[in-house]
Amino acid sequence: MSNPYDIFKERGFIYQCTDDEGLRRTFETERVTAYVGFDATADSLHVGSLIPIMALAWLQKTGHRPIAIVGGGTTMVGDPSGKTEARQILSRDQIKRNMEGLKSQLSQYLEFAPEQALMIDNGDWLLGLNYIDFLRDVGRHFSINRMLASESYRMRYESESGLSFIEFNYMLLQAYDFLVLFQDHGCRLQMGGQDQWGNIVAGIDLIRRVRALQTHGVSLEEAASGGLAFERAYGLTFPLLMDPKSGEKFGKTHKGAVWLDKDKTPPYEFFQFWRNAPDEMVGQLLGLFTFLPMDEVRALTALEGKLINRAKEILAYEVTALNHGHQEASKAYSASIKTFGPADPEGRVRTSSRIAGLEFDLSEEVPTTTLTSEQLTQGLSVLDLFIASGLASSKSEARRLVRGGGAYVNGQRIEQEDRLFTRADLEDQALILRAGKKRYHRLLVQE
Repeated sequence: MSNPYDIFKERGFIYQCTDDEGLRRTFETERVTAYVGFDATADSLHVGSLIPIMALAWLQKTGHRPIAIVGGGTTMVGDPSGKTEARQILSRDQIKRNMEGLKSQLSQYLEFAPEQALMIDNGDWLLGLNYIDFLRDVGRHFSINRMLASESYRMRYESESGLSFIEFNYMLLQAYDFLVLFQDHGCRLQMGGQDQWGNIVAGIDLIRRVRALQTHGVSLEEAASGGLAFERAYGLTFPLLMDPKSGEKFGKTHKGAVWLDKDKTPPYEFFQFWRNAPDEMVGQLLGLFTFLPMDEVRALTALEGKLINRAKEILAYEVTALNHGHQEASKAYSASIKTFGPADPEGRVRTSSRIAGLEFDLSEEVPTTTLTSEQLTQGLSVLDLFIASGLASSKSEARRLVRGGGAYVNGQRIEQEDRLFTRADLEDQALILRAGKKRYHRLLVQE
């Protein structure tokens, strides 16, 4: 069976690793248990969580055991990593409700069973800690100087709001998580985003120091100088994806985060987010967010011109099917090709992707109204467009829609009531209008 380290390397999952060769050898010689932590700050995960989720899924596919930690304990503190402001403090009841949503979403990607994958709440061991005992047994292994030098703390420490004492404890708690999982479940690997590097390394260091005392009764420094050995733990971080156009973290739109929950981001909008991915990111996204073979990924990435849109169709379908199921992905694809047309109407791109052999239900097509070319010669205002589509019954209703931020044309929010649209604004001979979150209409222009 394939070594997951090689899969991670080939598909672009690895940003940093504490010991590349050591981790690869460990995957070759034993069944590795590895974990990723997800704090329950909301009742849904978002696209930014998909890289670690897919990494856990690949571990399970290759015969290893993933652990998903749902942070019922750490969520009450808040991770300062990569943030300039303190996280909102949530009640235990809010955290419990959020955890239920996260568990349901993670089950879409992982098969949870004792010997398959585990889902664990770190509140099980963190909430009952005696603080004095914790400081004595765990806190004594941490250097304040090293902690402040960590990037995860430095950004918050230097920010206008500063670093609170409660946040300062987060690294200790996450490190303790790794120690508990190492001791109780034989967990040898922690994975996370690149902003988690300092926290992950702190956990590895804590394990080494505690194991030196437990195994040999000496400090880590004494164990190292004496050549004494004990089990090793590893850390791996994933790259931070940035949108080359906006310069923002990939996974955000003008409306905010793209959620995995269909009530927060409907499947059609989820599909369209991936369908509209930047051309230059398609290969990277196919490698990270699908299970397609890499030879197919490379073939799709090599497409040029308008055919790259076929690769983006496949990307969108595959990711939507993983998250929402094939039925929802089929509906989203059906609506998309009825609205925009197929990316490759001549069928030039062949793929083993599921999308190639499906027959789609086209009954849920986006409503369409036909305009003549002459109507756009002088231009039509956004108010006229929404009236023509039936999304607004009058100019006053269309005006309220624009002022309320709910009017979109070709995916762009329209903020000017007098905005004119001409033939230059057409995409595939059409304008796609949206009112609010879910009401779509296509204005098709005929010559």
